[in-house]
Amino acid sequence: MTQRVAIIAALPREIAALVRGLEPHATFQQRGILLYRLPDAVVVAGGMGMHRATLAFEAARAVAPIATVISAGLAGACSAGLVAGEMAEAAVVIESHTGERYSVAASLHPHVLVSSDAIAGVREKAWLAETYGAAMVDMEAATIARLAVAHGLGFLAVKGISDGHEFEMPSLSQFADHNGHFQTGAFARHTALRPREWRKALELGRGSKLALKKLHERLRTLMAESAS
Repeated sequence: MTQRVAIIAALPREIAALVRGLEPHATFQQRGILLYRLPDAVVVAGGMGMHRATLAFEAARAVAPIATVISAGLAGACSAGLVAGEMAEAAVVIESHTGERYSVAASLHPHVLVSSDAIAGVREKAWLAETYGAAMVDMEAATIARLAVAHGLGFLAVKGISDGHEFEMPSLSQFADHNGHFQTGAFARHTALRPREWRKALELGRGSKLALKKLHERLRTLMAESAS
């Protein structure tokens, strides 16, 4: 049986362009996991955070033999070296609370990525940059890296930068549901009633859209390389 690449993200929009027109696996969908089987890849959006990343990883391994796991999705910049709308890859992934480090052998634009347990604000981004030399922060990559190493799998972390190191929008953390998925509709309604947040919401939207376009292009290239 062909060994595949598994692309694991948190949010459906982080994989939407890769799976357009496909239906998610019904069994996993009932658990809040959107899993899609492509000819040479398994693509999963499992929700935000360590627990949901673990469930997504387990789901991917349950449906096909996996050779390489890619932690994909959006991340925030921790320093001025990255700006919203860019795509970046990690050379090192670090778990923020334990300091556990995972090296990535090959990366296109190598940076240090730190995984935190919540959406990082300006103060935490600065602390991560100072403490770990972090260029970007997410919530899942360190968990995926740990699981990949434990199972003897290859690992990459490829991220689109949704927001800069000086960007902060505290209300974002309120809108994760029990499956770790972002409630876009609830966020839109909340923001519509708060004009002071409109500029930041638009800024985040623009950065995310551009970053995801570049991210999806890179992921398509990686899938094609794994199939050759």
